[in-house]
Formats: sequence, structure tokens, C-alpha cells
Amino acid sequence: MSNEKNVLFTIFGGTGDLAQRKLYPSLFRLYKKGNLGKHFAVIGTARRPWSDEHYREVVISTIQSLNPSDEEAKEFASHFYYQSHDVNDSTHYATLKELADQLDERYQLDGNRIYYLAMAPQFFGTIVAHLKSQKIVTENGYNRLIIEKPFGSDYQSAYDLNEKIRQVFPESDIFRIDHYLGKEMIQNISAIRFANNIFESQWNNRYIDNIQITFGEALGVEDRGGYYDHSGALKDMVQNHILQVVALLAMEPPVAFSEKEIRAEKIKALKAVRIYDQQEVLENFVRGQYDQGQLDGEMFKSYREEDKVDPASTTETFVAGKFTIDNFRWSGVPFYVRTGKRLTEKGTRINIVFKQVPVNVFKTSVDEPCEDTTLPPNVLTIYIQPTEGFSLSLNGKEVGQGFNTEPIKLEYRNSSEMVENSPEAYEKLLLDALKGDGTNFSHWEEVAQSWHIVDVIRQAWDQTKPDFPNYKAGTMGPEAAFKLLEKDGFEWIWQPDEWYRERGKL
Repeated sequence: MSNEKNVLFTIFGGTGDLAQRKLYPSLFRLYKKGNLGKHFAVIGTARRPWSDEHYREVVISTIQSLNPSDEEAKEFASHFYYQSHDVNDSTHYATLKELADQLDERYQLDGNRIYYLAMAPQFFGTIVAHLKSQKIVTENGYNRLIIEKPFGSDYQSAYDLNEKIRQVFPESDIFRIDHYLGKEMIQNISAIRFANNIFESQWNNRYIDNIQITFGEALGVEDRGGYYDHSGALKDMVQNHILQVVALLAMEPPVAFSEKEIRAEKIKALKAVRIYDQQEVLENFVRGQYDQGQLDGEMFKSYREEDKVDPASTTETFVAGKFTIDNFRWSGVPFYVRTGKRLTEKGTRINIVFKQVPVNVFKTSVDEPCEDTTLPPNVLTIYIQPTEGFSLSLNGKEVGQGFNTEPIKLEYRNSSEMVENSPEAYEKLLLDALKGDGTNFSHWEEVAQSWHIVDVIRQAWDQTKPDFPNYKAGTMGPEAAFKLLEKDGFEWIWQPDEWYRERGKL
């Protein structure tokens, strides 16, 4: 049975960085695997006055790292067409419709269309309204909309945008993309939980002490200073990526591994996350901004010195906090999260910290005090990137006389070859959209609840002026992020900065 999909992609923002770095290579991978074949076409639209020929040359240049033959690259690129387009000009949509209808007939696409909005969110409502008013959406096939983040800047703006989109597309045809949901080890969270009784039977507050989620970036804001200074780490990372991971970790087992059932459980988990009042926000969340710093002999500038950033900016480049989930399974288990720019190492990982044994029995007599009254906790670590895999730390006996214990680690990593050959996140998500499977996309109720959670944090922070900058580039964030766990009797499991400090490199 053929896996080939008949579809017309219309990519708004077709000349942009996202399209060139992610979308075109992902479409080529789908083409190589037979998911796209003779019956597909792509319209790229943007303001630049490109020709079809130039557009195809750009597309070919974006897939060179995938080593296509010249013939293969040209054949793939022949399915691409360019339309110079002003999204605010209604007359441009008439020519877009004309081209779309021609391609539908030429490639026998059965009216199936996917619209990808890879541009600034302030244009989403305008584009969607024109798709309907200019009759670009078809009646004889499916019409699906893929939207990049950010989806709004707070709950109200997200709600208003959603209302505009829902006038044209039903919820089932809206695919709000969060590329982290396409990553292999994010999708593996459910397999580790639900396919292994050793974990699922203990996935609750009776056995788990705390959960830690780290989204660390070694880079600064690079060329995104203008965007980032109006967003910040809270909206850029916590509202979407981090809360999606919290939902996957905290949700109840679905009755079936289907889009409908998984979404229902994720929504329930997010609705159980406590929405803090202003005082609770200040007690449970900290923010930071990086200063100049030196790591391993390299000097880094401060955030306020970055291009297109306000020299007096109070935008946070780091967030750490504690989420509390008020339900039967998770009551009393803190979910600690942190994310930041210019940290010691790039790394996304999850640490599930299990409760310690009640007493250390490893002593030679009842009367003799234990050398260590507590043993290190067992920790399940899920590595999302740059490596993929997981590990479980245990306590074992030291080799030699006596019965001293030492931590040991059971470890698995996807091989570099496996990582290299596995589908890229955008490739997976595009294929899901082609199939109409929204499991790995964000439902409106998830987006709405995430904004409810994050808005109160933003509002509390807006009442006070932060003392920025408050952490050096190359470190793992401000001191307050460490004290956040210390006051609960915990510490961050992943501390890559210690390695550099011990060697005088930080």
C-alpha cells in the first residue's frame, strides 16, 4: 500500500530562516521516503520578488547536506512555485488562489491543502481571514493549518487569535506546532512510563521525591535580540515547551494511545497545576539575566550588549521555578524547572528523583553509627538533547573489603548513527499533519491553560524591577535558582558547571 500523500503546501514566509533550515529539508526527507511523490506541490510566499527558478535554486541549496543526486534534487525542486505576496493586500490572494487551483489540477491533489504560517503571529488572523474570503480553502479536500509559536503573548491575545482562526478552521484542522513534541526522547517519555511496570507502579508521590526539568542553552540570543527582548525566557520556553513536558510527565495513563485520549489526559494534568497568587510566584519562581562571563578561556558579552537589545533591558534570559500539581498522584511532589541562555552547557534533560530508603542499614553492628546516614537517591534521567537516551542511578557495593556503597549507573544512549538517521522533529510533525494526527501538537485547551499558569507569573514580576544582570555567562544561572531547591532540602541533579569550576575553567 502506497504511503504517498496528495497535497498542496502553501508556506507563508517561504523565504525565511525556518523554511530554509527546517521545512525544506524535512519535506525532502518525506519525499525520499515516499510520503511525497508525484502528487504534491509547494507554494512559497513572501514579499521578496523571487522567480520560480531562483526559489528552486534556494530549495536545492537547503537540502545539500542530505546528499541528493542532481537529478533527484531538480525533480524535487520542480514541485516548488513562488508567489510574491503581501499578506495585507487582498488582490494578492486572488493570484494565490489562481496558482493553487492550477497546481491542484496539474498534480491531481484532490483539493487537499496544508497552510503553514512560518511568519510573525500578528499576521495570522489576516492570512486566515483572506483564505476564507478569497475562497482559497477548498470544499472537496481537507484544509489544515500549521501555526508556529508564539501563539499569542498572553491568554487574552491567544484567545482573540484563536477565535479568528476558528471562524475558518475547526480545532481538528489546527496544528499548533511545538517542535519539542517531535523529538525522539520527548515521545519516549510515554514509552518509559507506560511500557515498564518498574516505573509506572512507582510514578507517584509515594515513591518520587521531586522532578527536575532543565532546558539549557549555551548560546546567547544570537540574531534574535529584537524578538527575544519582547518575549523573554518565560514566554519563549516555559509557556510551551516546558509545560508540555510537565503535562506528559504528570498525566494519568490514557485508556488508549490515541490523539483524543492523550490530549484529554494532558489537559487534565495542566488544569491540576496550581495557579499561584503574587506572593506564591515570588516564593516559587526566580528570573535572571546574563552578565559578561568567561568559560574555558572564552569571553562572552552581557545580554544588554547583544545586538538589538535595549541597553537597560529588564527581559529575563533565565527562569527557574517550582510547579505544584494538586491531584491525588502528585500532591507534595515539586516539579522544578529551569531554562536559560548562556548557561554552562547545552542540554535538555529530565531527572526523576526517587525517595531515599528510610535508613542506611550498611553498618557492621546495631550499636555502630552509620558512616553515611542517607544514601544517594535513585535518579531516572531522560536525555533529550544533544544526546538521546536515559540512565538510572543505583547504589551498589564498592569493590573490596567491607560493605561501603557507591553510586552506579545503568545507561543507554541512542547511537550517533541512529540519531543521525532518525527523523528530524519537523519531519515527524509534517508527516503527522499530512495524516491528520494532532497527538504531537498543542490543543487550544492546553495552550489556554498554559497561558493561565504563566500569566500570573508575568504579572507578579511586572510589579517589581529586577536586579539585573544577576548571573555570569557560562554559569548555570543566578544563586537564587539554587536556593530555590535548597530551602526544600533538595539540589539540582545536573550541575555541569561543577566540572569547569573544579578545573579552574569557570
